[in-house]
Amino acid sequence: MDPRIEAIRGKLVVSVQAYPGEPLREPHIMAAMALACEQGGAAAIRCQGLADIAAIKGLVEVPVIGLWKEGHEGVYITPTLRHALAVVNAGADVVALDATDRPRPDGRSFAQTVKELRERCETLVMADCMTIDDIRNAVACGCDLVSTTLSHNKPAIDTTLDEGPDLPLLRQATSEFPGLPIICEGHVHTPADARAALDAGAWSVVVGTAITHPTSLTSWFVAGMA
Repeated sequence: MDPRIEAIRGKLVVSVQAYPGEPLREPHIMAAMALACEQGGAAAIRCQGLADIAAIKGLVEVPVIGLWKEGHEGVYITPTLRHALAVVNAGADVVALDATDRPRPDGRSFAQTVKELRERCETLVMADCMTIDDIRNAVACGCDLVSTTLSHNKPAIDTTLDEGPDLPLLRQATSEFPGLPIICEGHVHTPADARAALDAGAWSVVVGTAITHPTSLTSWFVAGMA
């Protein structure tokens, strides 16, 4: 197994991202935040955008999981082969791709994207999944890691998942594919959530908003005091 994957086993991955128009959306700020997370014990950093990937890769020593978001609907996480190649060229150790079967802007399927990406460069591939079928397809495509990143976007989602990670999907995936690096991502808001994900079989856990998005954190406190 690649040592970069082994290095995150049982550990925390921090997603360092800011949304358009926010005051923290500057590559040097994201890089400083990534370094602070590394110093706090993060075993890897997940980030988006070519400038942020390059800035963070130049500052931290842990692996960098890169992606490129384009738009807000449908397939927007590294939606095309062109986006994926650019992420690799920006310095990411791992490229995260939307692994659903939804139409992609360049007309390629997920399987075609992964195949052509591997033909053109050496990189680790992380499949961001919505359903167990996405995970099965990602495994069949030979992805190095799979994650539950998009599971809360399912059209008929179980409302019991709204306040925490999708543990049922995680348990099903780890049961079907023991030993596969399956990453829990999405709605991990507390250390207890992260611990529960590890107990459910997660290889590692990605936390973003609860660590690196002060606007949301502030709003949680404001709402709690209302």
